[in-house]
Amino acid sequence: MSFYTASSLKAELNERGWRLTPQRETILQVFQNLPKGEHLSAEDLYELLKEEGEAISLSTIYRTVKLMARMGILRELELAEGHKHYEINQPYPHHHHHLICVRCNKTIEFKSDSILKVGIKTTTKEGYHLLDCQLTIHAVCPTCQRALLPV
Repeated sequence: MSFYTASSLKAELNERGWRLTPQRETILQVFQNLPKGEHLSAEDLYELLKEEGEAISLSTIYRTVKLMARMGILRELELAEGHKHYEINQPYPHHHHHLICVRCNKTIEFKSDSILKVGIKTTTKEGYHLLDCQLTIHAVCPTCQRALLPV
């Protein structure tokens, strides 16, 4: 479970002059309840909410996931060319990275303390506040490599 709750999101939004709308709370709940390793695009989220009878427009979803990503609540992932996906941004030590096949989009999550240490060191040195540290590796998986080999 994420460390973000409706009340902590509400406090953070209020601090920035925004409010916790029912739509924002619903979207947060969806991401909190996503099975580990799953990511949603704005379109996926829209379809999921529509199936559950939630009438939240696609434009509201786009604005909300962008806002939550800027706040560090969601991680914005470029898993496939031009398709952004989102997941809850877990606090340390739950940070993870992604290995993505550019051919079939199969995604593997992995952890690396050394990547996080570089991120912490760099942000601290420059006086920044670290919200997220992620590495995305684009490659070709073994199955797709075999499919590309001449017969």
